[in-house]
Amino acid sequence: MANSSLNFPIFTFFLVTLLATTITTTYGTFSDEVSETIILKRQEETTHLHFYFHDIVSGKNPTAVKIAEAQSFPGIGFGSTFIIDDPLTEGPELTSKLVGRAQGMYALASQNNPELLMVINYEFVEGKYNGSSISVLGRNPVMHDVRELPVVGGSGLFRLARGYALAHTVMFDIATGDATVEYDVYVTLS
Repeated sequence: MANSSLNFPIFTFFLVTLLATTITTTYGTFSDEVSETIILKRQEETTHLHFYFHDIVSGKNPTAVKIAEAQSFPGIGFGSTFIIDDPLTEGPELTSKLVGRAQGMYALASQNNPELLMVINYEFVEGKYNGSSISVLGRNPVMHDVRELPVVGGSGLFRLARGYALAHTVMFDIATGDATVEYDVYVTLS
């Protein structure tokens, strides 16, 4: 009988250890390595988009609305911030075919020059890009003839996009503040 009382603690120890290992909860980790079979493989390709951006701050139906203004810089506009929902068209006329909307904001970010900080999504509504968008975040020195802005991402067919946008002002009405800007955008997908 002395033998059976010695086996009971050993049996209990193994039983508790077995149960503890089967009951232990495993939590997910912050990051995991992704198998190459899961990664969507695409050949790198660059898409060129050409459209016109119409920023309308005047009239009864503006597409750009000032939402903030710094009181300490009344003359130069430094700190003025606008929310936009601007039409993107195929041609330079506002009446030409609508291909998308520019939605986001821009702010006058320089105390000395008209330079904008732009945070904008270009949402497309035409053709195979309908429902896809590209995101632009960068500095726009509006007095330069051609400005380069980085494409920092996208959605839909432009998921994981990178690239750049070249902006060229076609029309600026100093009396109203309305502007038409031609965009050539080069988007690379990998």
